[in-house]
Amino acid sequence: MSAKKHKGTVRKGKDKKDNFPSRAEETSAGTGHPDYIFPLVLTSATQELFGCRGDVDVSVDKPHKLLRKDDIIVDMRNRAAVSDFSVIKQAVLDYPDEEMLLVFDRDFTYGQSFYLVLTVEAKENMLRPPADVEGEEDGGDEMSETPVQKTPEPTPWSSLGSEREIEEESVMDTRPRLMYKFSRVRREFGAPPRFSDYHSGDVVSCPSYHDKSFSLCRMERETSVQAVPNTKSSSTQTLWFCYRKHPRNMCTQYEPRELEEEEKELALQSDDLRRFLSSVTARFDLAIQQNEIMNVFVDDWRNLGDDDSMFGGKVDTHLKEYQSFTHTHYRTNNTITYVCWHPTVSGVIAVAVSESLSFEERINDSTLLLLHPALILFWSFSDPINPQLMLECPHDVFCFEFCPSDPNVIAGGCMNGQVVLWDISAHVDKLQGGRGGGIDKHTSNTNVLSFEDRRVRAPPVGYSAVSAVESGHRAPITDIQWLPENFQVSRTGIPLENKTLVSVQIVTCAPDCCVMFWDLRAPRMGLNALTDTKQKSEQKSVENHGVSSTFKHLDLTWKPLFRVTLPKLDTSGEYSPLKFSLRACKGNGPAEKSVATGDRPEPPDYSQLRVPSAKHQQPLEDISTKIYTSTEDGEIVYTDWKLEKDNESGRLFSPKPTYCFKVHDCQVNTLLLSPFFEDIILTVGGWNFAIWKEDVMAGPIVRSACSQKKCTAGSWSLTRPGLVYIGKEDGTLEVWDLLEKTHEPSQSQNVSTTCITCIKPWTVSLRQQLLAVSDHQGTLHILQVPWLLRHPAANEKLNVSRFFEKEVERLVFFEKRRETQAREKKDMEAAEQRRKTEAGVAVKQVEELVEEAQKEYEDYVTLDRVILKDMGLTTHTQDISDP
Repeated sequence: MSAKKHKGTVRKGKDKKDNFPSRAEETSAGTGHPDYIFPLVLTSATQELFGCRGDVDVSVDKPHKLLRKDDIIVDMRNRAAVSDFSVIKQAVLDYPDEEMLLVFDRDFTYGQSFYLVLTVEAKENMLRPPADVEGEEDGGDEMSETPVQKTPEPTPWSSLGSEREIEEESVMDTRPRLMYKFSRVRREFGAPPRFSDYHSGDVVSCPSYHDKSFSLCRMERETSVQAVPNTKSSSTQTLWFCYRKHPRNMCTQYEPRELEEEEKELALQSDDLRRFLSSVTARFDLAIQQNEIMNVFVDDWRNLGDDDSMFGGKVDTHLKEYQSFTHTHYRTNNTITYVCWHPTVSGVIAVAVSESLSFEERINDSTLLLLHPALILFWSFSDPINPQLMLECPHDVFCFEFCPSDPNVIAGGCMNGQVVLWDISAHVDKLQGGRGGGIDKHTSNTNVLSFEDRRVRAPPVGYSAVSAVESGHRAPITDIQWLPENFQVSRTGIPLENKTLVSVQIVTCAPDCCVMFWDLRAPRMGLNALTDTKQKSEQKSVENHGVSSTFKHLDLTWKPLFRVTLPKLDTSGEYSPLKFSLRACKGNGPAEKSVATGDRPEPPDYSQLRVPSAKHQQPLEDISTKIYTSTEDGEIVYTDWKLEKDNESGRLFSPKPTYCFKVHDCQVNTLLLSPFFEDIILTVGGWNFAIWKEDVMAGPIVRSACSQKKCTAGSWSLTRPGLVYIGKEDGTLEVWDLLEKTHEPSQSQNVSTTCITCIKPWTVSLRQQLLAVSDHQGTLHILQVPWLLRHPAANEKLNVSRFFEKEVERLVFFEKRRETQAREKKDMEAAEQRRKTEAGVAVKQVEELVEEAQKEYEDYVTLDRVILKDMGLTTHTQDISDP
């Protein structure tokens, strides 16, 4: 910092009589200060070290401070060039006395705040001025001080050590800089480019980066926030009467009027009633017949306008939010991993909640996670704040499904690879008593209990059984499905008839490269062993405080029936499946409705079921054993789950997949079978989605273009064959109508601010359809599907089927065209090779003729020389010099 300009003051009387050089002498010296002093810049650390802090230890009234010479030398020795006294090191060493005088210059008379006196005589004169001067000052009057303007004079620059610090902090080259020169052959200038394929490992990777020129960062923003109290407007049916000063609540109670028994008998036996019944009997019979033939309550005008609304009219296509569920009392920072509607109780939906933690965070918080187990929450439209039921899980659950035979039995896949079973038959009354039906939303907030009451009403329900850790998957289970009721599989994967018509087997998959089949039935045993097991299960049910003992025979001992591996086609190794789809496990069709609990058959008792003998089971030939699986690398694998037997060793092994395609850039998160077509499958992953047909081996029949955001979830529509819902990582929900356009979505709507994790549709009735969408923040959004998106057009299924057939024909045409082009290219290369060979032969023949002619010419020249020499017409010198 440059020294500040201060107005100097000249003290008349005292300063003039000091034995110091005058100001003119100082200026004539050329240094700006006398020779017996030296201005210094003392840092705060130096001032504190020597006790000379400005305006604290020294001031204008007491500007003098004596410093020991030895202390200054020690400071210069310890701090070297950093010491403030290093610039006058030699002057300090030559100073004869033991103490040196430091003067605080508040007015910056010599350009700095301090100056050091370098001679003993000057020190004595400053500390003890002459007596006559003191007497004159004591006896005389004080002379007035008049400010005198001083013109700053330039002084030569003196080094204080700053350039050394700059050199230490600067970066210097330790070696000569390398120079590279890139050049190109001259003949390649302007040549047409030739492109070819290279292996990714041979080419230098060019990672993507964020270009700052295309983004603007807002550095400052003005925002105002104003807090206002919540306002609420409510009213009742009380009227404000003029003669009353304040309103009063009033109520009226009604009760029906009924006839007495005697009056009823007289009315039934009266002639008027008989004549009335006789007159209306014919018309009543006709009305009953008409009701059986046709529905007289159908609005024909509304049906006539169905098809017209598809091409014009102002129809609402917006997905409206019907309800939302979120719960933060039990777990925070959670995400929803899976969603499933209850198959029988309308208005009830179950969600699996998991902590959104990384692998390192799970290790660090393992103790906390054990204290707060994972949960499956059952939400009802009657209470959007508190769950109706909670299922306790041993670990985080990534997938679960209700049993088709008994909806009270639930199977789920855990993060540690275990399969867990729940039996909620003892708690189903809580779900049925709190269902809202999804029809009247105005009754959803009635009779809402407090949080403490809900905790007592809906305690966590423990699981009935869990599989053995050592026999399960080695990775998190990502998909689970029940086998249908009409068949079962053997230990080799052969479909067998199921005489009990009860779903007893489960299929799971995980990224540990295998698909496992599980059986819920207990193995065959004797009568005594069966009685002992039943007694033990009853004892355990009492000990477990109400936890069902239906599957206690499987707890911690459950092992898979068999496992199917997925070996790779061309190389060694195996595929890592994430999702799978069984053709035999197709869900209900478009007429899917929620069935009342009373209409279903009595649920089976799984504790009494046993594995039957293989001798009494017949194999089924009409059941397809093919399975679609999607991998974490974006591959779609089509294989067979039936195991094959090695002829040499006799061991069972999984066959090679039929085909494998990679159309997605990363893991495939959705693989669903169409509810209308048995051979159409939807896959969603990466930045696109694809639709496959089982019999087509050339690839997907429909493949969307890559989008800017990743696709994280997908689902078919339950009522429209050509409608697909796609969820994005930015919370956007896209609706694709394949009959309208396939290059872009027909509708796009933002549902959440975070990634969409799961999409599940549900048909409440013919007039209401709901869509459950879960996000990464743990919120479940229930959207109401508009009429246009739930009502199919006339012959829509037939049109979609024709569309798929045309896509198959297009794919087959392009495959044949690709083969034809490859064959033509091969023929052209062969013709080019033949042409080059023939041209090479012709060139070779020309070269041989030239060589023969040259040889004949040389023989002729040699013979000519010999003849001329024999005739003496030429000399020896001429022979040598002659060419």
